[in-house]
Amino acid sequence: MIKTVKIETPLGEMVAGATDEGVCLLEFHDRKILPAEFKDLARLLKTTLEEGENKHLKTLKKQLREYFDGNRKEFTIPLVTPGTDFQQAVWKELQNIQFGSTRSYQEQAFTLKRPDSVRAVANANGMNRIAIVIPCHRVIGSNGRLTGYGGGLKRKKWLLDHERKNSGKAVDLSLF
Repeated sequence: MIKTVKIETPLGEMVAGATDEGVCLLEFHDRKILPAEFKDLARLLKTTLEEGENKHLKTLKKQLREYFDGNRKEFTIPLVTPGTDFQQAVWKELQNIQFGSTRSYQEQAFTLKRPDSVRAVANANGMNRIAIVIPCHRVIGSNGRLTGYGGGLKRKKWLLDHERKNSGKAVDLSLF
């Protein structure tokens, strides 16, 4: 069973989901695709969703609070990420982008040894169901500009500003 909870954050309410194995969902509550993500997760994990807590959701709440307070730079919570092998590789590589850093979709494709797969990489980033923890917000356009983010570009900018401020790195104003 996937247990779900709502979590208040500085960026608005989020919905989190976790199985007994780990967190499988963290999305902004106002995302229009959220109902479809619920259905997909239930289908992919062959289970149902129900409001309630489990140990992974309690840990997620704690780690998110630490992140938003500027005291956590990486998440250590177990994740459940059903997807294709390619999506899995993309999501794993997203987790290698350091706190306070960014990478372009092109750089991400090169890192994956798939330089001709920029669009596929961008699509897989967009299919990430665990916002912030799997930091797809750290991927930007090759021109250095903010591009696509399921939670909206204002939230992406806020997250990148937050991470730069708390990493000690200079803010690159060309992103805005």
